[in-house]
Amino acid sequence: MTAVEQQGKLTLAAIAREAGVSAPTVSKVINGRDDVAAETRSKVMAVLARTGYKSPVQQRRNLAGRQAVEVVFDSLDSAYSIEVLNGILEAAGAADIEVLLNVTSRQGPSRLTPEQRARRIVDEGRCGMIVVTSAFSEPQLDAFNRRGVPTVVIDPLNPPAGNVVSIGATNWAGGKDATSHLLDLGHRRIAYLGGPDGAECNQARLHGYLAALRARNVPVDDRYIVQGSFRSEAGVRGMKQLLQLDERPTAVFAANDTVALGALAEARRQNVRVPEDLSLVGFDGTYQAEESVPALTSVAQPLQEMGRAALRFILRQMRGETLDSRRVELATNLVIRESTAPPQALLPVA
Repeated sequence: MTAVEQQGKLTLAAIAREAGVSAPTVSKVINGRDDVAAETRSKVMAVLARTGYKSPVQQRRNLAGRQAVEVVFDSLDSAYSIEVLNGILEAAGAADIEVLLNVTSRQGPSRLTPEQRARRIVDEGRCGMIVVTSAFSEPQLDAFNRRGVPTVVIDPLNPPAGNVVSIGATNWAGGKDATSHLLDLGHRRIAYLGGPDGAECNQARLHGYLAALRARNVPVDDRYIVQGSFRSEAGVRGMKQLLQLDERPTAVFAANDTVALGALAEARRQNVRVPEDLSLVGFDGTYQAEESVPALTSVAQPLQEMGRAALRFILRQMRGETLDSRRVELATNLVIRESTAPPQALLPVA
């Protein structure tokens, strides 16, 4: 039994004795101060996590109601976001954790520094943060870590620091599966409508696409690779660009379902039939893919499971458990629907 456990009351002095440091040093760690050595900070953080210490402000707020996790999205206007949120809510309900939503795109630029925002989160008694896609920068995530706020990032656009838990999908394998499916149908002129050029998940899907082409000795045509964003208007613009080529692609792999649906809408406007004239594959496997006309072939991410896993990792960090890995990738699965078919030249003559 530790000294803290024997004492039965958690004070800064007791935490300091257990960690082998001074009480002012413990106070600095709790308040996210920078003037503490990394090794000392880790030692204090381990004791805080193991004992479940809460500052007086946190204790008062926790008495007022259930523990709360803040979930931060850059936006909630996509099926992807809604499905991830449903998974978080399901797991939170089972654990009796309250979920508070923060949508950054609906706010103006924050006047808070990363440290001030982290201090607010601690003072308001949040027991953890789940950050979806690109809502927070690395300095902000680092500030959360210094203050001991359990944090999980879902599908980060850029790789987070090694001490931040991140959850994603097997994007490279998914990109390869989507492209291999089109190759199996007989397509050779296959385009990629990508997301943001610097996004890690987009790069992984692009590299899977390239790997599938190279494995079949299909030349890579740079004209068929169009980078944009993960929004539907990028699919519209990309499809316009591809349909202006003298040698149009016979198939398109889009970086997500939203881009694919934008591409589908533009194909309709230009009287290009899907899948008769052009096969189309998306990524995410959202309900929008299933409900589109034609139903969209898509690489399904386990979006709700990603949300559930994020909440479970918050709970594990709250309990002070040692995590085997801070990067989790869940398997994708290609779901074949009506938007893909062999190219016209390979169809039997009626």
